[in-house]
Amino acid sequence: MTQNDIQQQFSHMNPMQQQAVFATEGPLLILAGAGSGKTTVLVNRIAYILQSGLCRPWNILAITFTNKAAGELKERICNAVPEGGGDIWAATFHSTCARILRRYGDRLGYSSHFTVYATDDQKRLMTDIAKQLNIDTKILPVKQILSEISKAKDKMTTPAQMLEEAEYDYRKQSIAKAYEIYQKRLQTADAMDFDDLLCKAVELFEQFPDILGYYQNQFRYIMVDEYQDTNRVQYRFVSMLAQKYGNICVVGDDDQSIYKFRGATIENILSFENTFKGAQIIRLEQNYRSTKTILNAANEVISNNTVRKGKTLWTENPDGEKIELHTCEDERDEARFIAQTITDGVANGRRYADYAILYRTNAQSNAIEQTLSRSGIPHRIIGGHRFYDREEIRDMIAYLQVVNNPHDDVRLRRIINVPKRGIGGRTLEIAADIGTGLGESIYTVIKEADSYPQLSRAAAKLKAFVALIDGLIEAQESGEYSLAELYNLILEHTGYEMYLRSEKENADVRVENIEELSSNIIKFEEDYGEEADLSAFLEEISLMTDIDNYDAGADTCVMMTLHSAKGLEFPVVFITGMEDGLFPSVASMMNPEEIGEERRLAYVGITRAKQKLYLTKTRTRMLFGSTTYNKESRFVSEIPDNLMERTGESQKSAYGSAYMSGTVQMPAGSAAPAKKIPFYQKPAAKAGVTYQVGDMVLHKVFGKGMVMSAQKMGSDTLLEIAFDRAGTKKLMANFCKMEKC
Repeated sequence: MTQNDIQQQFSHMNPMQQQAVFATEGPLLILAGAGSGKTTVLVNRIAYILQSGLCRPWNILAITFTNKAAGELKERICNAVPEGGGDIWAATFHSTCARILRRYGDRLGYSSHFTVYATDDQKRLMTDIAKQLNIDTKILPVKQILSEISKAKDKMTTPAQMLEEAEYDYRKQSIAKAYEIYQKRLQTADAMDFDDLLCKAVELFEQFPDILGYYQNQFRYIMVDEYQDTNRVQYRFVSMLAQKYGNICVVGDDDQSIYKFRGATIENILSFENTFKGAQIIRLEQNYRSTKTILNAANEVISNNTVRKGKTLWTENPDGEKIELHTCEDERDEARFIAQTITDGVANGRRYADYAILYRTNAQSNAIEQTLSRSGIPHRIIGGHRFYDREEIRDMIAYLQVVNNPHDDVRLRRIINVPKRGIGGRTLEIAADIGTGLGESIYTVIKEADSYPQLSRAAAKLKAFVALIDGLIEAQESGEYSLAELYNLILEHTGYEMYLRSEKENADVRVENIEELSSNIIKFEEDYGEEADLSAFLEEISLMTDIDNYDAGADTCVMMTLHSAKGLEFPVVFITGMEDGLFPSVASMMNPEEIGEERRLAYVGITRAKQKLYLTKTRTRMLFGSTTYNKESRFVSEIPDNLMERTGESQKSAYGSAYMSGTVQMPAGSAAPAKKIPFYQKPAAKAGVTYQVGDMVLHKVFGKGMVMSAQKMGSDTLLEIAFDRAGTKKLMANFCKMEKC
């Protein structure tokens, strides 16, 4: 087959897409607008490279940001290239790094069975370290410590460098010391957190040029999706791999860079052609998803950002319906409007799955979820309680983790006395202290419990637990048992199911959950065949996100934050809370750079809609325990009037006017009588009350706290307060119900 014949196979694509497919050599930046078919381009580009004989399948590395995207990419590649498509490396950054570290991590002191700590595991470990360092977690919460450590790892800053930069700042010194111990404890436990997967892979390449050379030779063509969301470590990782051949293709959209809070740096995509000399830039601007009206609105909003590459999306789709901006009385009225609109739409032939409800903060979901439930509308919250977050599932996963890596102190602590084995917390603390002093794991200590006088009384129980785990490890390493059979051995020998039935509420549901986990393991073995070992299973679930579990085929409407919605699309979209102070958030309103990111978030939300877009705002909103009166979001005013129709403004809604007058008349057919409901009035700012850093305050909802920062904003002050019970909150002084104490 000639090169012309091969290229003819891609004639169904538009000219810019074809150009991106055929540009195989050298650095390439594909600026792919929302809905412009970037996955199609990636798949066809890989197919073209293989059909042209430029390399073998295993010479291609395609990196995505979610397991779901990686799975979809690999499936489509296998359909396009049936022979060898499965040998392409198509995975997330974390999965790619984990795969490399499983093979060569021993060079850095890790076994091939190292554990990956998720957020909850990190918190448990850091809570223990905070106690060790006498850090008051009410003033310096564990979440903040871990956040600062994550930022340091994004910049590849070591604990020693962080301590040096801290100088005389006690808070930064405390975090740096915690960071140092945290890394030592992870190493002792043969564990890494998500950031370590990236940092350690880069460290491996830097320290061992032979390993870097091996992978540079292997990956002749590198493709990175969602490049605008990469951080410094990810940039370093791919740039090192691309040094030999220089065939790096990145696909992204600077207008959809919305993850700065996770460490993403938009500079990676803005400066691509300066970083990779001779880079070619191709813009994909034809949108296949949305109507002209929705697309024009998105273009108008994002054009107000000045720091961008610049592009204008267009479509051959029809104009479609106007965007509807609906004004509601409060968040309950907003929820009822959404529920009624969905109910009417389904009655007219739509599916529940056609609808997505997006919001800026998770706190907005409460009123909407309650109303959808009362209305009998099937719904799912992305970011809600995940299957793998349930107590019984975490227990069984912890057993699997300890069998895979007995030096994982966090997981061992979780299950050493579950079910009860008479091993108390004090015994465990003594073993942990001995281990810390020796630089050993708890498991290593309790294996020789009778050698330590402090553990002599509990030695028999500890040795019995060790015998149980050693027996399961031996079964796992023997190769005689499948993963599903190993799971059943754990259930049988621990008596965990009997423990659930005798000691836990909702035992039947919990038992069903652990049976469902067994089904997941069996499915994993079917999907992965010979590669389905325990480490691979544990790695897959540790890197799984809620979006990866999203089932587009289920007929339920979906609720999620705007950040979670990226990469998805729906026929009908609601963007709620279009109010200054909520979206854009209060914290961003005085910072042009932050406002730019909020505007990109609005652009992402608008371009999720295919056929119809609803924007909602309220006259009053109760959020975080305070009632606010916010003006219309500036992002709404950036949409031309001819693209929108406004509803709910000329008169108060049937529900809203009742609330404002103090009474609610239930809808016809309801058995509940009308009743008086007090209307909450905004508290007036107390004259002469000012807040300074260090002030102790008492909030009616959040309790006692300390002012950490106070930033003047017009006639008000933005306060950052660390509350004893509720953690750190950002509140406007004029609206928060609190007093100094």
